[in-house]
Amino acid sequence: MKTLKVIKQNQSCCTPAQDIEVQETINNSNKNLPIVIIGAGPIGLAAAAHLVEQNQSFILLEAGNEIAHNIRTWGHVTLFSPWRYNINKAAKSLLEGSDWVEPNLETIPTGHELIDLYLKPLAELTLIKPSIRLNSKVVGISRQLNDKMKSKNRFNQSFNIYVEKEDDIYIIEAKAVIDATGTWGNPNPANSTGVWLKNEKELVDQIEYGIPDINTNPKRYANKKIAVIGGGHSAINTLLALAELQKDNPSTKLVWIMRKRSVEEAYGGEEKDALAARGALGIRIHELVDTGKIEVVTPFYISQVKKEENIHIVGTINGEQKVLTGFDELIVNAGNRPDFTMNNELRLSIDTATESVQALAPLIDPNEHSCGTVRAHGEEILRQPETDFYIVGAKSYGRAPTFLMATGYEQVRSITAYLSGDEEASKRVELELPETGVCSINLVNQSNTGC
Repeated sequence: MKTLKVIKQNQSCCTPAQDIEVQETINNSNKNLPIVIIGAGPIGLAAAAHLVEQNQSFILLEAGNEIAHNIRTWGHVTLFSPWRYNINKAAKSLLEGSDWVEPNLETIPTGHELIDLYLKPLAELTLIKPSIRLNSKVVGISRQLNDKMKSKNRFNQSFNIYVEKEDDIYIIEAKAVIDATGTWGNPNPANSTGVWLKNEKELVDQIEYGIPDINTNPKRYANKKIAVIGGGHSAINTLLALAELQKDNPSTKLVWIMRKRSVEEAYGGEEKDALAARGALGIRIHELVDTGKIEVVTPFYISQVKKEENIHIVGTINGEQKVLTGFDELIVNAGNRPDFTMNNELRLSIDTATESVQALAPLIDPNEHSCGTVRAHGEEILRQPETDFYIVGAKSYGRAPTFLMATGYEQVRSITAYLSGDEEASKRVELELPETGVCSINLVNQSNTGC
């Protein structure tokens, strides 16, 4: 049975607090309340580092049992960009005051290395660690004592953040909220229309979403017929790992299903790509397709997947219906989408197409932009109708796959400056991105991991 606890600023939500009677009065003076950051990934921790610099109190909530819990699920994957683009400036400044050893800035980390060599040391700093709450899942955010409909004196009221932790529900009061929960773990379905169907949900034991670590369970995929669905770099990473398994298990059959007009569109810049790690993926997958190790079906629009004797994939290719049969396993790399469930009682401005922050949508539309052509943006663009509430990081981009970590760092630098009263700093642009070569031409409609 869950009990309700109200957490004041000077109480810890790591241990049950005494029940506190909610006062039927409105506190118009919120200046002594903390800023709450939701999500302890790279962007959430960067926000924490900036708030330390600004001498602002904060609480950093993480649903997982360790910081960057979502990244750990794809920790075996290598990023595209080297360390120099993955370390936040404020975080680096704090780390340099400790015994932290900076990685070689020209090398490229895996997800595991990003956590273990950078994010964990940052989270362990004495100026940050006491403010982190693990195993704390936010299930709702509201204005104090009011739902979305109430307008009177609304923006003078504090935020209430409802947190599930073990068998208790806690309420944390905050003067501002930064939602850095991302989109990973909330995947798009195999269905090309984006609609989740019962048939697909029932195949949960035979479908993986994201980039599985093939080496941890090779028997699941060895000598099976596997469909990899998606035309971006997540799909390519998955196929390359399966191709390694195929070397020792030659009966493994790999089928790559996507919606692109031709497979060449998926190869990207190859040797011309300014991010060498990304270009290398295109080169390697090109060779595997040409040598017949991977069968390609494109442009294929999936209408449903269903279980007969094995998995059938029903769809349309070149205007004709076709059923692909005989699959033992499906791996779906169709990107991710934001989950706004916990934001339902807030007044938000969300684009109807991208599901990004509305003012950001024209800057990131994947029909027009790649991760290398999105210009810098900060607090003013990310501002919501719900004053002092911000969506940042990958979630601010909604379904658009063009997010770069460095862009998220600039977002929270600007927002934390604004929340600290430094409006001039919030309007400055302090973002340096790598030249991304042909990214703007060939990397449209890639999966989130591509950037």
